[in-house]
Amino acid sequence: MSNQIERFEDPGLPAHVHRNADLDPLAAKRAERQVAILFLLSAAGTVLTIVSYIYVKSDKYVYLPIMGSTNLQQILLGLGLTASTLFIGLGAIQWAKKLMPDQEEIAERHEFRSEEVDRNDLVATFKERSESTGLGRRSLIKRSLGLSLGLVGLSPLLLLRDTGPLPKKFFTTTDWAAGTRLLLDPAGTPIKASDLEVGAVAQVLPELPAGTERTLENTGKDAVLLIRLRPEDFNLDAQRLSWTHEGIIAFSKICTHMGCAVALYEQQTHHLLCPCHQSTFDVTRAAKVIFGPAARPLPQLAITVDADGYLVAVQPFTVPIGPSFWERNSSNG
Repeated sequence: MSNQIERFEDPGLPAHVHRNADLDPLAAKRAERQVAILFLLSAAGTVLTIVSYIYVKSDKYVYLPIMGSTNLQQILLGLGLTASTLFIGLGAIQWAKKLMPDQEEIAERHEFRSEEVDRNDLVATFKERSESTGLGRRSLIKRSLGLSLGLVGLSPLLLLRDTGPLPKKFFTTTDWAAGTRLLLDPAGTPIKASDLEVGAVAQVLPELPAGTERTLENTGKDAVLLIRLRPEDFNLDAQRLSWTHEGIIAFSKICTHMGCAVALYEQQTHHLLCPCHQSTFDVTRAAKVIFGPAARPLPQLAITVDADGYLVAVQPFTVPIGPSFWERNSSNG
C-alpha cells in the first residue's frame, strides 16, 4: 500500500442551472407581477397602520374568538405593521430568487495585509496632514473639539427624553383599594378561591364604584394575574405569605422592565415570562427576577376574602407598578 496521499483535483463550479425566468419572458413577467403584488400588499399594510393610528379610537373594543375582548386599534396596528414588514420581505426574497442575476462568480483568495510600502505611505501621509492642521500645538482647538464631540453624545438623550412625558405619579396609584373585589377579565364577575384549581391562572381587574367608567389607561395598569399553587410550594417570608390566600397569589401584570404584559406561566417551574424581552419571574419567591433585563420583582397585591367568600384586595399596591423610570427612587420601589 502506498503511503502517498493522492491529491484530488478541484472539481470547479457545477454547471449553471438557468431559471424559468431566465429563459422564458412570460415567466419573468409573471415573477415581476408576483413581486409587485407583494410590495403592494406591504404598502397596503402601511396604509392600514397609518389609518388605524389616526382614525380608529383607542378606546374601541371588539370581541374576537379565543382572544376575547380586544382593543381594535391595537389589533389593526399589529396587522398593519406585520403586513408591511412581512410582504416587503417576501417580495425581496422572490425578487432575489427569480429575477436578480444569479450567475456564480469566483473570488480568488488574496493577502489581506497591504504592501509594506503602502503602509509606510499611509503613516507618512497621516503625520504630514496632522502637522499641517496644527492640532498638536493648538491646545484650544484640541480642547474645544473634545468638548463638542463629548456633547454630541447628549443629543440622543435629549431626543429620547422628548419622545413623551415622564410617567410622574401615573404608576403610583391604581384603582385597587382595601376591600376591592377581584373581577374576572373580561367577564367582569367576582371570583372565589374555589373557582381556581391548582396551576390555574386568571387575569382580574378591580371592581369600580357604581357610575365609574373604566378607562383604557387604568385597565392597563390595574391588570393583575392570579395564580394558584400548593401552599407548600411557596418560599416566602411571613409578610408575603400573609398576602396570599389558600395558595392563591396575585401580581401586577405589567413587567417591571418596559411595561409589557407578563402573560406566560410555566406550571411545572412556577415561572412567569414576559414575551417582549424574556424577563422571567419566580412565582414561589414573590416574583423575584431570575432571568432577563427586569430589575425589580413584579409588585404583589395582598388578597383575602370578604364575608361572601369573594376574593378582595387587602390594600393597594405598596410600591408603584410598571417599569422603572427616572423619577422612581428607592423609597417608592
